[in-house]
Amino acid sequence: MPTPPTPDGSATRRPPFPRRKMLATMAAAASAPSLLALSSAASAAPAASPPAAATGRSAAALPGGGDLGPNVLVFDPSTPGIQAKLDQVFKQQESAQFGTGRYALLFKPGTYHGLNAQLGFYTCIAGLGLSPDDTTINGDVTVDAGWFNGNATQNFWRSAENLALVPVNGTNRWAVAQAAPFRRMHVKGGLNLSPDGYGWASGGYIADSRIDGTVGPYSQQQWYTRDSSVGGWLNAVWNMVFSGVEGAPAQSFPDPPYTTLATTPVSREKPFLYLDGGNYKVFLPEKRTNARGTTWGSGTPRGTSVPLTQFYVAKPGVTAATLNAALDQGLHLLLTPGVYHLDRAVEVKRAGTVVLGLGYATLVPDNGVTAMKVADVDGVRLAGFLIDAGPVNSPTLLEVGPQGASADHSASPTTVQDVFIRIGGAGPGKATTSMVVNSRHTIIDHTWVWRADHGDGVGWDTNRADYGIRVNGADVLATGLFVEHFNKYDVQWYGQRGRTIFFQNEKAYDAPNQAAIQNGSIKGYAAYKVADSVTAHEGWGLGSYCYYKDDPTIRQDHGFAVPNTAGVKFHNLLVVSLGGKGQYEHVINTTGAATSGDTTKPSTVVSYP
Repeated sequence: MPTPPTPDGSATRRPPFPRRKMLATMAAAASAPSLLALSSAASAAPAASPPAAATGRSAAALPGGGDLGPNVLVFDPSTPGIQAKLDQVFKQQESAQFGTGRYALLFKPGTYHGLNAQLGFYTCIAGLGLSPDDTTINGDVTVDAGWFNGNATQNFWRSAENLALVPVNGTNRWAVAQAAPFRRMHVKGGLNLSPDGYGWASGGYIADSRIDGTVGPYSQQQWYTRDSSVGGWLNAVWNMVFSGVEGAPAQSFPDPPYTTLATTPVSREKPFLYLDGGNYKVFLPEKRTNARGTTWGSGTPRGTSVPLTQFYVAKPGVTAATLNAALDQGLHLLLTPGVYHLDRAVEVKRAGTVVLGLGYATLVPDNGVTAMKVADVDGVRLAGFLIDAGPVNSPTLLEVGPQGASADHSASPTTVQDVFIRIGGAGPGKATTSMVVNSRHTIIDHTWVWRADHGDGVGWDTNRADYGIRVNGADVLATGLFVEHFNKYDVQWYGQRGRTIFFQNEKAYDAPNQAAIQNGSIKGYAAYKVADSVTAHEGWGLGSYCYYKDDPTIRQDHGFAVPNTAGVKFHNLLVVSLGGKGQYEHVINTTGAATSGDTTKPSTVVSYP
């Protein structure tokens, strides 16, 4: 391994093929679903009554509000033993990559001293103020990689939101990989995105945040930052993308590989839970166009609040029928931490419905059903949960709008934010297409759609999943798109006027041979395929990597396949052969040099056509 970048940023050498999956044995994955002696202090309304199904009452009797359950831990500055509780959660979750434990650590407004909240798997930490500065931790919120020998490329499924941090040594460490958002944070110092020792890292995502000091990615291979403010940015490895970021480095792709857009075309921040006096509410930020900087830096954020009493507060064990009854009754859904098995789809039919997960609440569709379906209505907000494919093949896992959806939602789009999808890893799982977006104007704001390449239930046909995301709707925008390892196309885009800002992809590592991925006369399925019928599409900062570990002779014709027409435009593309295990012939269509050798050097295209 070459010498990593030094802390002062004087070196920015590229790491060798530092991908998580080619490294070593997994740490222990088992995890208990709850912590003994830890209980929630959250109760914003009278305790919820049993679901209607348990009492024989009609669906109309379902209550709103209620207790947030045992795996939501709520602290205030006077709570005794906060550090001990944080340490207990971390000890359980540190290496529990495919365990069932799920936790939300919530801090009431105020000032906290001397804390180091280390975050393991399926753990979210958040402040309960209306602004990040309402809740200040004089201390750190830390993600490191000691559990995996200093390699941060498997630090998935954790998040930090809505806090101000005053780091002990001036810099907070946030060494994460996919599905680990850093949202609505104020770091009164610097932010280090690499693990201790500057080991390998593969992230990540920042939005609506202010980092007063410098962000040091060091060994981070790729990163997307949206609608934020930074005091400086130290270096780049393969693909660093910024939109609407004050203080971002200037456009310079490919050397250094910075892609910088002055604004984000359309954005609407993720809903969040907060305390208004003693009452819990969910804040719904308003839509912004041509956004730049944070939503909260100049006073009270713009948007609306919904009291928790208008949410059905779901607990693991609830049935899909009860969730649907709550939705039909006009309630929103708050999914408390845990694993939910579904025997039918959760159906979101009402405009403006919010489905908000805490602590990586996980939906598992049983018997081949679709986990969630959204009607073709305005303003639905899906946020903060994981969908885990079941062992019986599901044709789809998440559907946004029915087939043929055509209504105009430009004034109030549906948003899909920090909604992650997994096929395999925690056990066998199968799905033909993971996410299908039919509704127009949908915003996909940070997702990781992952066919697992390690863990349990993993194999070319064991966790078969041909397609990652299929976009049929027009005018769809993706900001922060991570899609990996599908048997065929990772992304298929059929809708007109689609846009993607930042894309990270790896082709399936476990393809057994060239024939297994042959696409007619084309060698391999593109990572990102725009249909031939599309006449307008645009993308910025897109990368695809290959690591064909079982047959290094496999050739991939290209990472990106698009119509050759003036209205289809791409900016700042790259493909990478990780250690020479397979190669790309071109970057996009027949444009761009082939990768070669084992040097893990990107082949780039600055503009297409």
